Amino acid sequence: SSSIPQPLNPLRGGSQDTFSRTWSYLSDLTSSFKSQLFSNTIAPQPKAHSSQGNPQINTKRGLQGLNALSPQKAGALRGGGKRMRKSQHSTPKPADVKDYSKELEGLEIEEMLKRFPALEWNGGLHFVLRKGYVDSMNVDASFYANKALLKLVLGELLANEAKSLEGSKGGFLPAVEQLANVATLPGVIHGSIGMPDIHSGYGFAIGNVAGVDLQDPDAVVSPGGVGFDINCGVRLLRSNLKVEDLEPVKDKLADQLFRVIPVGVGDGSVLGKASEQELDQILSQGMVWAEKRGLCWPEDRSLVEEGGKFEGADPGAVSSRAKARGCGQCGSLGSGNHYAEVQCVDEVFDEEAADAMGLKVGTICIMLHSGSRGLGHQVCTDALESASEVMEKQNIKVVDRQLACCKVESPEGQRYLAAMRAAANFAFVNRSLMAKAVREAFAKVFGRDAKDMGLHLVYDVSHNIAKEEEHVIEGVQKRVLVHRKGATRAFKPGHPELPEVYQKVGQPVLVGGSMGTCSYVLTGTDKAMEQTFGSTCHGAGRAMSRTKALRSLDSKDVLGRVQAMGCTTRVATKRLVAEEAPESYKDVSEVVDTCHEAGISRKCVRLRPLICIKG
Repeated sequence: SSSIPQPLNPLRGGSQDTFSRTWSYLSDLTSSFKSQLFSNTIAPQPKAHSSQGNPQINTKRGLQGLNALSPQKAGALRGGGKRMRKSQHSTPKPADVKDYSKELEGLEIEEMLKRFPALEWNGGLHFVLRKGYVDSMNVDASFYANKALLKLVLGELLANEAKSLEGSKGGFLPAVEQLANVATLPGVIHGSIGMPDIHSGYGFAIGNVAGVDLQDPDAVVSPGGVGFDINCGVRLLRSNLKVEDLEPVKDKLADQLFRVIPVGVGDGSVLGKASEQELDQILSQGMVWAEKRGLCWPEDRSLVEEGGKFEGADPGAVSSRAKARGCGQCGSLGSGNHYAEVQCVDEVFDEEAADAMGLKVGTICIMLHSGSRGLGHQVCTDALESASEVMEKQNIKVVDRQLACCKVESPEGQRYLAAMRAAANFAFVNRSLMAKAVREAFAKVFGRDAKDMGLHLVYDVSHNIAKEEEHVIEGVQKRVLVHRKGATRAFKPGHPELPEVYQKVGQPVLVGGSMGTCSYVLTGTDKAMEQTFGSTCHGAGRAMSRTKALRSLDSKDVLGRVQAMGCTTRVATKRLVAEEAPESYKDVSEVVDTCHEAGISRKCVRLRPLICIKG
């Protein structure tokens, strides 16, 4: 029930294998989990819960459970529920690893755009593909970029053109092409919008924001517009500690955090495996469950998006398989680009907003980046399969099968939204439990009570979610289902959904950098409400594929450079160091500066990493 256009030029995409890239990446994670602990300090490896060096600890984290399966079954468990033929995960062709953005090196924007005439540019930071570029577009597609970021976005298009000429299949369409395809979905209004950290993803690009009009009976919800890691998000804690307080115990704290925060693929939890009843309560109540049990501080929930609980969550809409994957993972970091970082405030750009958040130059902070783990992945997988089955019945045709969707008001649409909200609640509790572990680690290392050290929550925000919100579209107040995939809500000052403490300054936006590089706290703006459904960037965004990073970067060299930046690192998986190297990502400062200059968020503070924990 899908019709996929054939490649015609650099701004046209072809069909792709839906699960091949997911299979390849997850197979890599499975095999690499056997690697020894990598530390850039040659310090003694952590003993308890280090996830490395001790086979028994590895088994408790789920390594044995995943490796005991055949590669095909392991792929089905971790790779979207579909077995792959051997030919579908073969060695990438040259087009997959060559950096085509280098062909645009040294060119001014006007010269770059001569190769992509369909892109309109007004001389600023906004680029547009007009309605009609792809048949059945309902709205324009657009994205924000400066010259450096534009080169990377257009490099994806050149790589796709090369793959098409070679007859290569597999992988994802370029992000710009995906933006245009999303603009064809039934019910989409205002625009399909890309953030400066945009890059290709499953169906929707990562960094894509799109809203559908809930008054339109044909409006759809697309699971790919949220992604597999539902409510992947960021939590920021502050303290009254300073850099000089941390330096004498930096390695000791890094080791302790690595012990108490479960990392890597498979099971692992701060509190252990949840019972069926406990898991259902987590899914339905979110942080309310954690607060009742004293697992978070009473004031925490008021500083979390949606108060740490999405209404309308239904554990009954979550499959038994999803629950089986999640019951042993609530309170764990995971792998990939997830991290726990100890940071310090390096620079303040907005004194009023920083004061409201309790952030001053030199303040020690902790940033946690994780989501709904295997449970959220399975919820998305189940929903994609369901949507693919009902599209023909609902008379829905899509230009890319990865955009599988269903009508919002259909039983399938409502079931997905109820399951998605449940997975989002799981993610809120996941970050809450890790915050509990962080507070306890600080208390043990510093020999002081966590409250005495002022380890208070600044904010917790999602960047993979679909939410019903009120927005003014062309002067008319509308109820909109906003899909944010790799994008952060950025509500303006005075918005009724913001905590009282942030009413005057706007919503805190937590933007994580790559390993060893800075992160930022931004605030929401009026312009974001007008142009982007109150949304802005979420991070650096990948600039280099994982395949290319593994082929071109040396893990020991990367760790040495990260150490030279002043960041002590604990990483469980050797190959992950190369995949997550700073050069594997876009420059987060370029991304943030673009958002600031475009007016869709405002810079508040920059955070410098001191300790980084990764899976």
